Amino acid sequence: MSQVEPHAGVVPEIAGTPEDIARFVVDAAVNAPSVHNSQPWWFYGIDREIGLHADDERQLRVADPDGREMMISCGAALFTARVALRFCGIVPNVRVFPEPDLGTLVAKINWADEKPPSDYERDLFDAIYRRRTHRGGFDSEEMPGGIFSSLRDEAGRENAELRFIGDQLARDAVAAIVEAGDFTVRHNSAMAREQTRWAGAPYSKRRDGVPVTAYPGRLTRTEPYFPQRDFARGHGWGVAPAGQGQLPRSAGVVALLTTSSDRPEDWVSAGQALQRTLLCATVGGLSAAMHSQPLEVPQLRDFLRMQFCDGSYPQMVLRFGVTAQPSASVRRAVSDVLL
Repeated sequence: MSQVEPHAGVVPEIAGTPEDIARFVVDAAVNAPSVHNSQPWWFYGIDREIGLHADDERQLRVADPDGREMMISCGAALFTARVALRFCGIVPNVRVFPEPDLGTLVAKINWADEKPPSDYERDLFDAIYRRRTHRGGFDSEEMPGGIFSSLRDEAGRENAELRFIGDQLARDAVAAIVEAGDFTVRHNSAMAREQTRWAGAPYSKRRDGVPVTAYPGRLTRTEPYFPQRDFARGHGWGVAPAGQGQLPRSAGVVALLTTSSDRPEDWVSAGQALQRTLLCATVGGLSAAMHSQPLEVPQLRDFLRMQFCDGSYPQMVLRFGVTAQPSASVRRAVSDVLL
């Protein structure tokens, strides 16, 4: 494979070995979003096959006992791997849970055919390295026209639905549910300890978890109020806030990502839809904030499902908007996750 930077905008030569291709793909896939940036995955590459396993040692046993958020994270990594293969001109063939007896094997990706990537696929690949999870409010800037109908369509391509909450009273209610979930997480000692384990202190050398460079140093209120997790644990860590405008900041456009069923394969589909949506938003100049707190509280998740999802299952609460807030995350090395 050509020795190019993975995000340099140049398609690598497919003449590389399967090991070269696997390293290239996994280098991209590890940039997928994951709960608390836990990166709960590992990969293998053999011949023309890449396998994705869930790393259940990284599962949030308290907040995510069923592994739903872990599988959503793996689904996001799976979609990112698909995008990287298309960038290489490879047509991936994906099988989800191909060996039911091997529960941690989330997917196998095989390929035989080749086809040049489209401009759209090139744009998605470039967005992999620019996408960042936003934590906080948004600037009061006009959104690009038509982008939200495009995001809805993109989620539908992965067997999920992106439901935008346009009514102000409904937005206020969803914000209140997120706040209730955040309150529950903060005051549940086991959940709070688990979250703390994934929050790095300044100058930490770890390559997973949420570093201080990934959230603003001052928590700001949004209207309506969508609280962010306190990874700084009250210490005031974080980067200097950016953006202009009066407080409170805009909450942005609120949406719920849902699936019609709630099985592990649906969670993987939700993760693929999530990453497809996030990458498309990045291409369109938007950032996204994600809230999983109320979905970790069964009663609140059930309430969201019945009141706002027409009986479908909520998998993520999202907010989209424009921000100049800087953010930098961390990722484990390919050598740590690729066998």
